[in-house]
This record gives sequence, C-alpha cells and structure tokens, in this order.
Amino acid sequence: MNRVAATLLLAISFLVACGHKQSPVGIVDTQRLSQYWPKFQNYNNQLSFDMQTIDRSRSSEQEKTRERATLQQKYGQIQGELTKEVRDAVTQVAKVKDFKLVVTRQYVGYGGTDITSDVEQILKITETSPSPKP
Repeated sequence: MNRVAATLLLAISFLVACGHKQSPVGIVDTQRLSQYWPKFQNYNNQLSFDMQTIDRSRSSEQEKTRERATLQQKYGQIQGELTKEVRDAVTQVAKVKDFKLVVTRQYVGYGGTDITSDVEQILKITETSPSPKP
C-alpha cells in the first residue's frame, strides 16, 4: 500500500511540476523537524531515560511490563500532541501558500515546494536549537 501511495505521489509531483510555476504540492522534512525541535528532543530523551529506569529497577518482569505499557501509552499521547502541533503549523503554511497537498519528504522523489523552514518558524525551531542530551 505504501509503495502504491509513494508511486502515486511521485507521479502527481512530476505532472504538477511540469505544468505550473509553483507546485501545489508542499513538502515537509519531518526528520529535520524532529532533529532541531527541542520540545521533541526533550520528550524523546525523557522517554529513553524512563525506559532505562524501568529496565534497571528491581521490579518483577511482570511489573516492568506493566510500567512499560503505561509509559508507552503516556508517550503515545505526547506523540499525538506533537503531531497535532506540526499538522497545525503545516495547515497554516499550506493555506497561506495555497497548497493543495502537503506530504513528507520521504514520499517525494522529485518536485514539490519545500515548506519545512516555514513550519520551523511557526514552531519556533532554529538550526541552532540545542538538542538536549539525555
């Protein structure tokens, strides 16, 4: 299914790039966002620390399994919140720039207009944003 979607997006990107000055397809580099967004890094580092704490605890394996499940549920909710923030920023940029479709960079081989820097501005991300250490 992902292969079909990627091929379809590639074909759309190619056709759009041939017919218009500006492509109605926006592209967002989500890897770059996660690399430079301190909020994402903080949550990711905290998750890693919490998992290590559970692994090192002297609790029974059953208790560790329960704690891991609770932690994964908590961070699933946090991931949902972060995704919503990114989606809201992307939607805002797409409306201003009149994009019909926005996809992540990983699904586009050619074409489209990169809007990552615009999304970074809304989320207040800079390349010099420190990536916190765990």
